[in-house]
Amino acid sequence: MTLWFLLHYVGTALWLGGGLAGMLIGIRGRRESLAAQGAVVRLQGTLHQLIISPGAGLTVLSGIFLTMRTMALGNAAPGGWLMVMQVGGMLGAILTLFVGLPTAARLARCEAEGPTAPLFNQLRRRQAQVGTLSGTLGWIALVAGAAMRAG
Repeated sequence: MTLWFLLHYVGTALWLGGGLAGMLIGIRGRRESLAAQGAVVRLQGTLHQLIISPGAGLTVLSGIFLTMRTMALGNAAPGGWLMVMQVGGMLGAILTLFVGLPTAARLARCEAEGPTAPLFNQLRRRQAQVGTLSGTLGWIALVAGAAMRAG
């Protein structure tokens, strides 16, 4: 069981930490030239592919295992904080994996200048919105998990 908690914590750190790093890179990257913005979104795409999405996936998989283990031990009715953590984490991870990751990959193939500029701007806005929403849900899940452990 300790291994699964470790995997859950590592996944959460990768997901939310990578998300914060991506957000800061994106905010700072807006001040760069258009040519440099292409490099910024490629960096964000790599961050998403190698850190954020695997972290979200690991968090969900380990969370599902921990939930099944808890139910098998006879604790079939999860408390309120646990439910908030599960719902927030699951929704945030679904957004990350099924909207954020494909958007980041598509955005990395666009250029900030030239014929793909309108698509670049549209995808960048979408990525910022999805990242903000999924990150907020992840942080809500994290706070709920901490509250559950404290209470």
